[in-house]
Amino acid sequence: MSSDAIFEERRRHLRHLSDEELYTRFWELTEKLVEPLLQAGREYTTPAIERSVLLRMGFSSLEAQAIVRGVIDHGLMGRGAGHVVWKVSEELELSIRETGLSLAEGRHWDVAARLFDEVVS
Repeated sequence: MSSDAIFEERRRHLRHLSDEELYTRFWELTEKLVEPLLQAGREYTTPAIERSVLLRMGFSSLEAQAIVRGVIDHGLMGRGAGHVVWKVSEELELSIRETGLSLAEGRHWDVAARLFDEVVS
C-alpha cells in the first residue's frame, strides 16, 4: 500500500470535518491526552519534588525542608508548596522570600489554610 493510500485511509473519518471542527477535535483529543498527566501531578507529588520547586524559587535546602514540613502538617501537600508560598505572598503583599521564611518559622499557616479552604491542623 502506498503512503498516499495509507493517508487517505487514515483520514477517511476526518474528511467531512471543516478546519474549525478539526481544530476543535484536535484540542479535545489533546485535553484527553494531557488530563491524566495533570491529574497524576496533582495526586502524586512528593516532599522531594516540593523541596525541589522551593529550591528553584530561591530557598535554601533547610528553608525548603521546613516549608514542606509545614505544608504536610497542614494538609496542603496536594496544593503544592510553591503554590502555597505564592498565594500567601499575594494575600499578605509580601515578597515570596519573606513569605516562605515566615512559613518556615511557623507563621501565616492560618492564611494558607483559609486561602485553600483547608482545616489547620
